Amino acid sequence: MPNEGFAMNDQVSKQVNKAQDSSLNFRGWFEIDHIRDGQVIDHRVINNTITNAGLAEVAGLINADQAGSLNAFDYIAIGTGTGSASASDTQLEHEITSGGGSRRGGADVTGTRVTTSVTNDTSQWVTTFTFTASFAVTESGIFNQSSGGTMLARQTFSAINVTSGDSLQITWKVQCS
Repeated sequence: MPNEGFAMNDQVSKQVNKAQDSSLNFRGWFEIDHIRDGQVIDHRVINNTITNAGLAEVAGLINADQAGSLNAFDYIAIGTGTGSASASDTQLEHEITSGGGSRRGGADVTGTRVTTSVTNDTSQWVTTFTFTASFAVTESGIFNQSSGGTMLARQTFSAINVTSGDSLQITWKVQCS
């Protein structure tokens, strides 16, 4: 008899766990428009890499007891680093801090939620960098502070060569599914 009870409990347990099996995934991408003389001369859509530190910060933001001590992700940075993006990244490799390429946030970044698969399942950030110097831009990331801070996502890409007067409009999207 004891074995029959164990077998039944084991079956119930397996069915309950199976019914509760769900996961929360974060995936994202960003779009870059290189604008010269008012015309888009290059448009790219690039998948991103969500960082481990970013995931930990999101987990804290979900928990109301910790959320007050954490900052929302509302800054976009660009850089000239070429090392492959990794989940263990915590900063851009070579962040641009001058010539119109400095990190943008606050009123300079429009943050909204948009619908990808489910209503409002995707966070979206949009900003435009207008350059006063030339750079070979090769990386971008989302941060939660105007300097330093936690990086949610990063990615590198082939160089976009900007010159004074050029703009880059960047639209980041992170979907929760």
